[in-house]
Amino acid sequence: MIKNNIKKLLNSQKSKEFISKYKIPKTYLSINRDMVTKAFLVGIFIALIPIPMQMLVVVIMMRFVKFNLPLAVTLCWVTNPFTMPFIFYVEYIVGSFVLNIDTLAVQISTQWFSNQFADIFLPLYLGAFVTATVVSSATYILINYLWIYFVIEKKKLHHKERNKR
Repeated sequence: MIKNNIKKLLNSQKSKEFISKYKIPKTYLSINRDMVTKAFLVGIFIALIPIPMQMLVVVIMMRFVKFNLPLAVTLCWVTNPFTMPFIFYVEYIVGSFVLNIDTLAVQISTQWFSNQFADIFLPLYLGAFVTATVVSSATYILINYLWIYFVIEKKKLHHKERNKR
């Protein structure tokens, strides 16, 4: 059902004009297990790294890895103004744990972040890398498994219906 809606969207005249205007290869719009699982891997990984312009980084990654570009760009919004403080705090805690250093008392404010940036930089980015690697890899494996599972279930259902006839 979702796949059919996406296909309709991609086949619409507006989408075709956008795709041709920006010369987006159709490969990067494919909806298959390989392209979708890689999109989750790249999109979630980049989303969990505290860098500016995450969507641009995903587009640049397109040169090195083939994945469903719209899905990966959308996944960058896992970190948004509402979720960023919590996610980055957890990453800071993970980084501090890995480095075996004490954590600072965190205050959610831009002034505190600016004043403490030098002290939290290493644990934050190490924690972000560890968290992004673990979460994006687990998501990749989960999506891959679910895709295979639902395809098998769909085939079983198809065979049952076919045998009833």
